[in-house]
Amino acid sequence: MEQKLISQLPREAVERLIAALPFYKQVRQTDDWQYELLLTHSRLISYSTGESVLSKGETDSWLYFLLKGQLVVLAGDEEQAVNHVTPGEVFGDLALLLGSGRTATLNVDPSCREATVFATDFTVFGELEDCSRINLATKLCYYRNLLHSLRWKLEVYRGTYPDFELAEKHRGVKLYRGEKDSLAELLALHQQACELAILLGQWNQAFGRLSLLDGEAPSQQLLNAIGS
Repeated sequence: MEQKLISQLPREAVERLIAALPFYKQVRQTDDWQYELLLTHSRLISYSTGESVLSKGETDSWLYFLLKGQLVVLAGDEEQAVNHVTPGEVFGDLALLLGSGRTATLNVDPSCREATVFATDFTVFGELEDCSRINLATKLCYYRNLLHSLRWKLEVYRGTYPDFELAEKHRGVKLYRGEKDSLAELLALHQQACELAILLGQWNQAFGRLSLLDGEAPSQQLLNAIGS
């Protein structure tokens, strides 16, 4: 593992990295001060093939975005491969949302020579309603992007296992219909994100309990495993 502070990198290289991350790209377009503040609390990390990026159960304050390579998500008691993280995706967000240890282990996929990660220390965000450093607009931007990511992951699971009992539950998480760009919206988005994160964790644990057959997880086997 090799780490570099963003301040140690050429500015042009930083801009190329940020262009791949919707959240940072949007903040840069709307608020230079917030953008620079986030960069001062961020770093670039490179990992080698098979190296662990996150370990299940550990706690820290970092939020991660994959820039290059692919990560394999290992969940359940047997740490079975249940998903992959691809460039542009955020990870490490579930534990930060729920105030828990990491819910899965993430390793660099053996098919990749290396993986490059952009990491931000989430403590700079402060308490949810404290907008003294990270302002309301930036927090709203973050949670809107996070919700999009969580719903997309759950839709992928739903599409793969449409008959599973969890398949439709994320669609029951109510959308916010109140005043836009308000504190009320931020609180509602945070609540939605927590509910979706819990569902995603349930899916991951369900996959992890499977006894895989020939490296695959048949739909009916998943249903039977979860029902136990």
